[in-house]
Amino acid sequence: MDKLITILGPTASGKTELACNVALDLDAEIISADSRQLYKYMDIGTGKDIEEYTINGQSIPFHLIDIKDPNYKYNIAEYQIDFHKALQDIKERKKTPILCGGSGLYIETALKGSSYLGIETNPDLRNELQALSDKELEIKYSQLPEELRLELNALTSARKIRAIAIHNHMLQNPAWKPRKYEEIDSLIIGVNIDRDLRREKITKRLSYRLNNGLIQEAEFLIENHLTHDEMSFFGLEYKWLSLYLRNEVTKKELFEGLNTAIHQFSKRQMTWFRRMEKNGYKIHWIDAADPLEVKKEKVLSLYAQI
Repeated sequence: MDKLITILGPTASGKTELACNVALDLDAEIISADSRQLYKYMDIGTGKDIEEYTINGQSIPFHLIDIKDPNYKYNIAEYQIDFHKALQDIKERKKTPILCGGSGLYIETALKGSSYLGIETNPDLRNELQALSDKELEIKYSQLPEELRLELNALTSARKIRAIAIHNHMLQNPAWKPRKYEEIDSLIIGVNIDRDLRREKITKRLSYRLNNGLIQEAEFLIENHLTHDEMSFFGLEYKWLSLYLRNEVTKKELFEGLNTAIHQFSKRQMTWFRRMEKNGYKIHWIDAADPLEVKKEKVLSLYAQI
């Protein structure tokens, strides 16, 4: 079988370790769904944990990690193209692909098919639409072609604004066509980690990383690749490390502020995954606290039922 397996979960849930062990059993290859691990030299702050891709001396092939320099302005439209190239490459070699990561946006972009990515919303149009009441916005949205509304399925105000912007772009550029991909029917595994355990693991991991190379990694990036503004763009670790390197926060404030920010980020990740479920994605949740072998066997069992 070569059907795509997707393994997702919040930060510190152990999804990469699980994906690598499943990959070893299935002779599979991993495609990363992480918005920052694709950058070179950003290893500790992004939690690449490259050592996890080697098990008992055997390397697990991976894709879309370390593919761009830190100052490259990568975007989600490029990710969709790169994902499909990697997926096709893996399937042509008769291997099983595993999509693994914590970025809900990247995961949905990989799975959802046709793409309207790359269309920039006109700021004036966006401001005009944001000023409308919900009822007024709904009226404008209802005037879009039915085919487009069915495809985009905009359920929130933000998505309705995006849909109207897409239609506006298509009217102004009649030769433009969306990139067409088949929607991917993937077995989706979610690694669910108890909130208290997640907080404990995040805090311990951050403390270890701050004392074992994370600050030096940030210094290297500033000295060789990024300005402070550019590094802040990457958020979380790099935003706080930039503040620390500019002497705007102490090391204690760095740890406490960053620790809180990562906890908040992990909650947002889970919110995104729950929303995916509401939008029709079937996620098979397994407990992060289970032994690795138990988790792996659950994934293999579900895969065998496809």
